Amino acid sequence: MTAQHTAGTGAVLGARTLLVDRREDLDAAVRDFRWPELTEFNWGLEWFDVLAAEHPDRPALTIVEEDGSVTSASYQQLSQRSDQLANHLRALGVRRGQRIVLMLGNQIELWETILAAIKLGAVIIPASTLLAPADLTDRVSRGGAQYVVARSQDAAGFSGVPDSVVRISVGADTPDGWHAFAESHNAPVEFQPDGPTAADSTLLLYFTSGTTALPKLVEHTHVSYPVGHLSTVYWVGLRPGDVHLNISSPGWAKHAWSNVFAPWLAGATVFIYNYTRFDASALMRVMGEHGVTTFCAPPTVWRMLIQADLSQLATPPREAIAAGEPLNPEVIDRVRKGWGVTIRDGFGQTETTLAVANTPGQPVKDGSMGRPLPGYPVVLIDPATGELADEGEICFDLDHRPLGLTPGYFGDEERTAEAMRDGYYHTGDVGSRDHDGYITYVGRADDVFKASDYRISPFELESVLIEHPAVAEAAVVPSPDPVRLAVPKAYVVLADGHQPNADTARDILAYAREQLAPYKRIRRLEFTDLPKTISGKIRRVELRGREQHLHPDGAPVDGEFRWEDLVQD
Repeated sequence: MTAQHTAGTGAVLGARTLLVDRREDLDAAVRDFRWPELTEFNWGLEWFDVLAAEHPDRPALTIVEEDGSVTSASYQQLSQRSDQLANHLRALGVRRGQRIVLMLGNQIELWETILAAIKLGAVIIPASTLLAPADLTDRVSRGGAQYVVARSQDAAGFSGVPDSVVRISVGADTPDGWHAFAESHNAPVEFQPDGPTAADSTLLLYFTSGTTALPKLVEHTHVSYPVGHLSTVYWVGLRPGDVHLNISSPGWAKHAWSNVFAPWLAGATVFIYNYTRFDASALMRVMGEHGVTTFCAPPTVWRMLIQADLSQLATPPREAIAAGEPLNPEVIDRVRKGWGVTIRDGFGQTETTLAVANTPGQPVKDGSMGRPLPGYPVVLIDPATGELADEGEICFDLDHRPLGLTPGYFGDEERTAEAMRDGYYHTGDVGSRDHDGYITYVGRADDVFKASDYRISPFELESVLIEHPAVAEAAVVPSPDPVRLAVPKAYVVLADGHQPNADTARDILAYAREQLAPYKRIRRLEFTDLPKTISGKIRRVELRGREQHLHPDGAPVDGEFRWEDLVQD
């Protein structure tokens, strides 16, 4: 069909143009930016297809495999192919508002299906390929899914799903009872929507990673992520024609952030490098060969990169971004020296788009995640008094509601009301703000704890620990103490070549004591693997519970090293 250049298209384009023009002037962008006001909008038809008509040959997606083989599709090719797939899904019964569990890897069919579902007005429930059968059954049930699109090798995981759910298989082999995705290539190529798409209708249902409880079901609309990620475009510093590499797995919100909506809002190329085991040298070689201009990676990847020779990449990316968890200053400094670029941190959630960040052209304060982005009215609220403060829970003023904020938790009015109480959206994260307006991440509200009546941020202590060469990963939690109520205890994963013994523990704790104020000193340490969610986030709630169970009275346990004992030894 002909691309629909509508008033909505113009409004989004105008907002994007303003942000691009002011990409290095945050104050001006915050002053002048306004979210587009949209009552009807279909991002696939009114944005992606318009870009495809204007830039038909521009690469929209490039996927490089470990063996060097490349799959690439232009904006025009993906526009046409998603039209065809939308027709095929409609023939299988998919209608506006119906829900599809989408469980694919980084393969072209994933992006084809996302665009096709948007055009149809269907609801996408993203799922990681790592999910267990019980997780999949839960997602289909709680998400009310009528359709599943999954890889053929993962079909067995849906054995507990009711037969009424229509199954579509991607792969050479089609299991019994499944429809072959490949049949969609026989569908008509001219697509006509069944009507306009309401901007506030549901597009995405995300199951959160569940660091402290069972996963919540976060809703996003046809504008909250597709258009709300204008803030993410601004953070990354994306420009039309960029080649953007974001290291993230399908099924999680960050994949949609930086592998779908933000790059395509900018008219950039989504670049994917598929590998089975991370290899820093191979990654940099691929980045150089394919001209990656903007790069986003989680802290774990950045920490592995700085252990390699960064000079292997002769043409570093123009923009370097970290996301997922806050990044410690040492990594930022090493990359600055190696690549001549500064990694810029940012803050957002599954429930939001990027809200606080270090943006292009602005001074970066190491350890700070920056300032509020255009369109995000960020305030800090003291949890004890409920008053605005310079340290407290990071919240958004709902009188100026950001477009990128979730409407709420699907099917859970109580939880939604709790998050949106008193005229603010409550993130559950704590931050502190300095006199220049820069916000430093303190931790999850339920991770911050008191020791000797001092507030302790686990992240701050963990940032010091991972600077020690023996520490690969660390998590700090309160450990019960009869005198101080609680003391900081570190759970540590050792780097290769280091032994989990008293000498190593003494060395790590001594290093931490040199770097931290006395009241922040880590007094206990245990070497162990860290419990994590399926998305890789540390489950500190599990470690806190373990501490309470092991020694509610503060008595020592086997395998635990205490500073006072190590000093005596």
